[in-house]
Amino acid sequence: MVGNILPPTSHCGPLEQFSELRVRRNSTATRSILRPALCFALAPLAKKLCHLFVKCSSLGGMRFLPLFAGLLLVSALPQARAQTIIPLDSRPATRVLPAQIAGLTGGTPHVPAAAQLGNAAQGADAAALLAWLEAQPKDGPLVVSLDALAYGGLVESRRSPLTAEQALAHLAPLKDWAARSGQPVYAFITLPREPDATDRARNLAVVREVMAWAGSGSFKELHVTWDDALKGSPAPAEGAELAKTAPANVRVYPGADEVASLLVARALAPVAQTVRFEYSDPKKASQVIKYEGIPLTQSAQNHAEASGFTVTENGPADLTVYVYNGGDPRQAALRVSALLRRGPVAVADVNAVNLGNARLWRDLQTLRQSANLKALAAWGTPGNNLGTALAHAKLALAGADPVRQDALLAREYANDVIYSGELRAALRKALPEKELNTPAAQDALFKLAQDSFPLRLGNTYTLEDAALPWGRSFEWDFDLKAN
Repeated sequence: MVGNILPPTSHCGPLEQFSELRVRRNSTATRSILRPALCFALAPLAKKLCHLFVKCSSLGGMRFLPLFAGLLLVSALPQARAQTIIPLDSRPATRVLPAQIAGLTGGTPHVPAAAQLGNAAQGADAAALLAWLEAQPKDGPLVVSLDALAYGGLVESRRSPLTAEQALAHLAPLKDWAARSGQPVYAFITLPREPDATDRARNLAVVREVMAWAGSGSFKELHVTWDDALKGSPAPAEGAELAKTAPANVRVYPGADEVASLLVARALAPVAQTVRFEYSDPKKASQVIKYEGIPLTQSAQNHAEASGFTVTENGPADLTVYVYNGGDPRQAALRVSALLRRGPVAVADVNAVNLGNARLWRDLQTLRQSANLKALAAWGTPGNNLGTALAHAKLALAGADPVRQDALLAREYANDVIYSGELRAALRKALPEKELNTPAAQDALFKLAQDSFPLRLGNTYTLEDAALPWGRSFEWDFDLKAN
């Protein structure tokens, strides 16, 4: 339940037309998180109170009803430790997904409204974000994108005209927040992708300075990650050089959109656990993968450690991550089913970037195994998928409420399989990209999506709303209703 994800205001730029649709349709992101959270809060409590009510009814009859109603409302208030998240930008993958992962075991993560964060057209206002942070309860750890505060978000980190000194001035209040609140700060910052970056020297200077802050204790952890490193990108070499002098609480590895979720897992599920990776194509797993400049096996190791797992190759593990990186999808589905009979399993579908394998997921649905997974991911790059699957699974193993867990699996399936694997292509066929930032396109999306629902996992889910938050086909946002 993310109480701070509010309907955006009406003061929006061209790429914020989605916000107006949100207001009109009762806020997709808010309801998509609030509904499963409310069920989580009330379901177990209602069961206990019903037993108690039945027992006491024989003694006092219906005069106990007002008392039980009051107990129900008071006890439904969040009891778990809260967390504050300042995401990389306003995309659902970087804002909604980390918040829902954070809410798996209870509590109320505090997250800025989408309108307060950066988008493709403009960056976030650092002063406004810091004011928002100051207004939040200081009742739990902070996960913060330094790019969001320093530059305005991921896109602005590549093209911002700010100097290193100006960017660091935006970040300096975090040190004071950590000292005053006594809460741990889990921070992350990116090395920008090429050829988009306009001032790599500035970005590197900022990274080196915040690494020093981490070393002096201002941050509990700092993750320095490089974004979309295609062949020829200087980022892998920059990262390797930074790693040579990194303090013990600084990690350097390829990544971007998944890192907030990884830090959520480190902050809220700190208990050490083990993970074993199994690849559908073991030989191919040793090859260097696109966007990261390292082998798939190394990316898996990096993201496992970043989320708080220890990788084991032999013997039992707390979690098995089945990595689909090619081969017969039917055999892969059967193998996942067999692994589930042995213990907890998550699936990361990484064979194609931004595209899940439709046959694999259809077969898993036919076998009725999707609902039994600890996590699933197929939405982005190999690192994106490994990272969010591991982060989700880490919280799931920590004791996720089954209602929230099923709701998050349903959201992952709807986004990673239905939209990324099928609906995005149908939308692009129906409308040109330049026409997607219109109310008509949002309505067309909703109509096209209806053929893929209801979605059956543990519960059955219908689609209540759908929209294109950045006015493009790459990502969507949506609201599912559990029936």
